[in-house]
Amino acid sequence: MFLKLNEIGDKIAIAASGGKDSTVLAHIMKLLNERYLNRKIFFHWLLQRYDYGLDLFLLSIDEGISGYRDDSLETVKRNQLEYQLPLKILSYKDLYDWSMDDIVKEIGRKNNCTFCGVFRRQALDRGAVMLGVDQIVTGHNADDIAETVLMNILRGDIARLQRCTFIKTKSEETIPRSKPFKYTYEKEIVMYAYFKKLDYFSTECIYSPNAYRGHARVFLKDLEAIRPSTILDIIHSGEAFETSAESNPTNVTVPGVCNRCGYMSSRDLCKACLLLEGLNRGLPKLGIGNTEKLRKKHLDEKEKSIGEYSSSKRTPGNPFIQNFNDLKLGSDLKKPL
Repeated sequence: MFLKLNEIGDKIAIAASGGKDSTVLAHIMKLLNERYLNRKIFFHWLLQRYDYGLDLFLLSIDEGISGYRDDSLETVKRNQLEYQLPLKILSYKDLYDWSMDDIVKEIGRKNNCTFCGVFRRQALDRGAVMLGVDQIVTGHNADDIAETVLMNILRGDIARLQRCTFIKTKSEETIPRSKPFKYTYEKEIVMYAYFKKLDYFSTECIYSPNAYRGHARVFLKDLEAIRPSTILDIIHSGEAFETSAESNPTNVTVPGVCNRCGYMSSRDLCKACLLLEGLNRGLPKLGIGNTEKLRKKHLDEKEKSIGEYSSSKRTPGNPFIQNFNDLKLGSDLKKPL
């Protein structure tokens, strides 16, 4: 699987959260990379077939969730020392001038996962650009992907349904991503971590109980209790839909780039810039649901924004995200001791 997803000599960023999935992924990629690198010394004829020669990095995102992410990042730092891999940590606060704790205070506990998901995805791409890697690998397992398929069906989100089962996604605008654990059950990852005595963080996010994904997870577990093959069946169903969509590419949106930050977007503003604009303009629901009405309200009141800022409880941060074209290789990369 890893040979099919990567090329020899690739620079790979492992999205590391400190949880079981990313910890097992980092452990396996490090193990396989070293195993086959050592084999080439003794079995030269295996070089072309088995030498991975990957340059591995750990990439972590600090969402700014007190009592959760700060603890999980300590796990990532311990794993960095154990696996001897360079580590880069990016925070929402540095990138967007908002932490998730700040956002939850503004938006409440409903829809906060929308902000986190959008900001995290772009933050990973920004970190990958800074590291200069060829690919990002994530620890999404079969359970995660089946839940995503169900969520997209329930929401009627055909565009995401077509691509959510891709084991590798890539475009000209973003760095490729792959999910090596696409067909690996969550329980298999837990058993591997347990028997290998891996150090991982197992506490659930304090803001996740109200997440829409939680309802899909409960439904999926109920289905799996009735039919054990449900998870893979749902993934294969999503793949079948993906194949049919490719054979009939009508109404396919061609992605462009955001006019503000240069990130991939099918509209003038990407989702992250739209959400960030809403936060900074005092319209936190801008970008959620029917955004046109809220955006019109914002444009109508734009001239009054200076007065609103002066009376605001919170001093607004910079509403503009650094453009992707201006990103440079970071100097704050934590290297193994």
